[in-house]
Amino acid sequence: MTRLGLIAGVLLATSAMAGIANAETFRWSATTDPSTMDPHAANLAPVTSFLNNIYEGLVRRGKDMALEPSLATSWEPLEDEDGWRFHLREGVTFHDGSTFNADDVLFSYERGISEQSDVRSWFAPVSEVRVVDDLTVEIVLNAPNPIFPDSIANWMIMDRDWAQANGSIAPARDQQTAATLETNGTGPFMLVDREPGVQTTLVPNPDWWDTPEHNITQAIFNPITTAATAIAALVSNEVDMLASVPVQDVERLRASEGITIFEGIEARVIMLGFGHDKDMLYGGDGSVQGNPFQDVLVRRAVAHAVNVEAIDQILMNGLAKPASQLQPAGLSGYSQQHSDRPEYDLERAAQLLTEAGHPDGFSFNFKCTNDRYLNDSEVCQAIVAMLAQIGLEAQLEAIPVANYWTELREGNYDMYLLGWSPGTFDAEHPIRFLAHTPTDTLGTWNYGGYSNARIDELLPMVQSELDPELRQSMLDEIAGILQEEVAYVPLYEEPLVWAARDGISVVQRPDNFFMLRWVTVDR
Repeated sequence: MTRLGLIAGVLLATSAMAGIANAETFRWSATTDPSTMDPHAANLAPVTSFLNNIYEGLVRRGKDMALEPSLATSWEPLEDEDGWRFHLREGVTFHDGSTFNADDVLFSYERGISEQSDVRSWFAPVSEVRVVDDLTVEIVLNAPNPIFPDSIANWMIMDRDWAQANGSIAPARDQQTAATLETNGTGPFMLVDREPGVQTTLVPNPDWWDTPEHNITQAIFNPITTAATAIAALVSNEVDMLASVPVQDVERLRASEGITIFEGIEARVIMLGFGHDKDMLYGGDGSVQGNPFQDVLVRRAVAHAVNVEAIDQILMNGLAKPASQLQPAGLSGYSQQHSDRPEYDLERAAQLLTEAGHPDGFSFNFKCTNDRYLNDSEVCQAIVAMLAQIGLEAQLEAIPVANYWTELREGNYDMYLLGWSPGTFDAEHPIRFLAHTPTDTLGTWNYGGYSNARIDELLPMVQSELDPELRQSMLDEIAGILQEEVAYVPLYEEPLVWAARDGISVVQRPDNFFMLRWVTVDR
């Protein structure tokens, strides 16, 4: 959109909100700025969450996380082949006024499966997308897949004509295009200004097809990486809400006048990963040959040496929940048979290291973020101290998330920290991304190259199985394999804490997506 068009959009949006009582500017902050405005360039929660305010998919999740219509009004299985038919919403327009139709869905699929896309794995089950007419698309699958609609809740639709006119046909994952800084969605808010790392400004879409539940005339996002600065900004009314609050500040904020705390458990597991496919250590002092982490005994020693309860009590104020699997307890497909996690046992950990041939331990590189997860740097420092008790010298590198994924992709680590939230709220999701042998479309976040032929065999069966009991038995088997081989060391389910000025009403979903369309401001 041109600058004149953006200004006009602001005026129109403000006018449209005039009839809503107490329409207000809303300012909020979090520690992580979205790295791009391109919806297919980065499969990262800060990006996907933010862009869900601007772009929309065929389906979306409601306040209770239930799947509901969005750009598609209904969908049903195909009759003579595996797949789904989606009926599109009539009369929807993009922010620049162009009409949304089935060709935009096809284009967004073509863009999503391109080599530059970071969301290719979402479409691994898809063999074809067909345009039936302007308001009907058919998505043909390789096999039955009853949870496929759930798996595309965050697939955002772009306008083919806009992308072509702005040199953004392909996702800008490793480069910058117009789509990196500009947007043209169909969603409830429009981007009017973007200064990465400093400020992003949105205004309501006056032509949105749905009924607004908010009273915002302008939404301004300012990333603040320093906790003390963020807390001071909230207390002094410089921001209305913090979407990431350090747990050590929760009690202080509870006692602060005019502040409301929103808290829960996020559907995210924090875990340790290993370089399974690395023949040599990346770090260390060169005193050991090969890669000790290829030995399951060493990985199991790490699991027994980390005191998750202490991390929870000291660093998470008791708000976290110990995890045993790659997804949180209670979600679809969780294995009750494997709900126990390794006990904290230093004696057992030291014994395992001795059995593995490393009685004196060894040194290695440990990569960690310092601005992505709650107290991530402090958690990693605690893990370093815990592992030191059994002779494992972790050379910690805590770095900003902006550089972190590149470091992992390039293999610059021996052990690393990772948080994972299953987008489908089903166990199939982390298995597909984290446990399958890495391919172009599967195991795309399996940085350590973990591989198990049985898991690879079971995944497509899990995706297509319609019998709940048979499906769960396969998920139980996979959970058992992952635990037995210590593919990862699940640590805890991350606390979810937001804070806002009194009078701010928000909806806190367990996926930690912050939706402006549900925000009201009553000053």
